[in-house]
Amino acid sequence: MGDPVLTLNNVEAAYGPVKAIRGVSLEVNAGSIVTVLGANGAGKSTILKTISGIIDPQKGSIHFKGEPIAGADPADIVRRGLTHVPEGREVFPLLSVFDNLMMGAYTRRDRGGVAQDIETVYGYFPRLRERARQEAGQLSGGEQQMLAISRALMGRPSLMLLDEPSLGLSPRLTREIFDIVVRINRERGTTILLVEQNAHLALETAEYGYVLDVGRIVLGDRCEHLRERDDVKEFYLGIKQAGARGERRWKKRKTWR
Repeated sequence: MGDPVLTLNNVEAAYGPVKAIRGVSLEVNAGSIVTVLGANGAGKSTILKTISGIIDPQKGSIHFKGEPIAGADPADIVRRGLTHVPEGREVFPLLSVFDNLMMGAYTRRDRGGVAQDIETVYGYFPRLRERARQEAGQLSGGEQQMLAISRALMGRPSLMLLDEPSLGLSPRLTREIFDIVVRINRERGTTILLVEQNAHLALETAEYGYVLDVGRIVLGDRCEHLRERDDVKEFYLGIKQAGARGERRWKKRKTWR
């Protein structure tokens, strides 16, 4: 893989008086898929929102392609090549599928390239071509997730942030979408930072992973190593560890190391 395309150093962010992430530092190498694991409320989505400019960090630095972006306008961040697929998809429900895709290209002026990219995303998700004139709000949950990913691709990102792409989807649709995500990474060279509750699938898909606990990064390693750790097996993969050692780890998260 290449050099880091995204670097966070000691980033903190809050919702009012409630601090959501605390001193988060991580790197995402160009061309890689990196995942962030953590329980609900750990701050995973906050990390992505802070990177994409939806939330301003209170502290720390964020560099994308070597340039600082902390606190930058979200539209400017998109122009630099970073797009965000939010949790819950958040398509424009009254706009057609085609118009949603065009909204993803709103920072672009190359009409020929936009038309070419629409054909590319239809190739990834043929159902979107079939429903191009249908209102996005009438799509199924899986189709809306396909649309949200495709809309992000219309910005021609070098880095895409994916927040809970399997949320509310059947195992079959989840696998279909993750297969396309891997294709996008391999065929287009798009770097992906993935937040996903399905830890099995996330660790199978990504090359490197971070574990977030109560707003702090407590562990970072290659995914094949994370899958073999007893604490990750127990807390995130649902594999019960026998004996007092497992009980201590469940009761005291300070054992992360």
